[in-house]
Amino acid sequence: MVVAASEDEGGLGGKAAVVSIYNYQKYRHIQAPGWNLGWMWAKKDPTFVDLLPGTPYNMQIANCCKGVLNSWLQDPVSAVASFQISVGRSGTTNYTVKAPLNFTLKAPGPGYSCGVAQEVKPPTKFISQDGRRTTQAHVTWNVTCMYSQFVAQRAPTCCVSLSSFYNETIVNCPQCSCGCQNNITRPGSCTSSLAPLVQCTPHMCPIRVHWHVKLNYREYWRVKITVTNWNCRMNYSQWNLVVQHPNFDKVTTIFSFNYKSLNPYGVINDTGMLCDLLMVAGPDGNVQSELLFRKDPSMFTFDKGWAFPRRIYFNGDSCVMPPPDVLKASSLVLPIAIWTALLFLSLRM
Repeated sequence: MVVAASEDEGGLGGKAAVVSIYNYQKYRHIQAPGWNLGWMWAKKDPTFVDLLPGTPYNMQIANCCKGVLNSWLQDPVSAVASFQISVGRSGTTNYTVKAPLNFTLKAPGPGYSCGVAQEVKPPTKFISQDGRRTTQAHVTWNVTCMYSQFVAQRAPTCCVSLSSFYNETIVNCPQCSCGCQNNITRPGSCTSSLAPLVQCTPHMCPIRVHWHVKLNYREYWRVKITVTNWNCRMNYSQWNLVVQHPNFDKVTTIFSFNYKSLNPYGVINDTGMLCDLLMVAGPDGNVQSELLFRKDPSMFTFDKGWAFPRRIYFNGDSCVMPPPDVLKASSLVLPIAIWTALLFLSLRM
């Protein structure tokens, strides 16, 4: 996450600063109720939030009035936010102007740590919409903010369950993955409207991702992914799911989700991002898709949990995973083949 602040001449002899936030994270976005940004400048520590959609046109600037920031890979156009402020007593020349200090970014809660403002040379140039006028800022600073789930001190927000056609066992999310049912404070003490309102489940996670190994063909195999929203207080209108599995380099068809390859290791593609809409909570609040993979004879197997994902992230947060080898390649696979052969022989007889 990069915050860019540029100061130039404003109207009536004053000065104006344009502040832009660029979300360069590939798959983590800032969702509702949106970001807020603060710093210390001229012995004050203001906090800024974005204007809402529908703000009068004469109060808007480019990239304003969204509140939320999409991830860079999902929608780079919506990954930028800007606002403009009037500045006083910040210095009259490029040498006397002082940089803002102690930047803080909440999105909407804690988790981001911001560095020191670094001056950028040459300063930013602003081009008018008709392209006929260019204004250069007196000075431009960049501030980089990094996210850490440990800094956020958040409990996990999602978990993963597993199943397969070759084993009747369904491996549910680990119990208390995101919290426990009896971990309740005094009745009526939960007043934050931002806190998830999660339906009671053994895992107590707002989001559950289910990975089901559905079918096995001669040259292909098929997986079904189901994402269920257990958070009654949230519509995930711009969610994304990042899945790591070694066979993603041979994925052939994604049946309903949007898909983008991340290629984190250059030539090796074992990670993909899936995205869609998830608007309803509860058992009916789920979205599903199926993935078709071409088999790689050098690695394909159902042994030791190879068919299950190595890691899953929902909206950038790592999901709690069960052990991958809990569903062993069942002995049912061989009898199915034997029964098929016996049925074929009996039909011929």
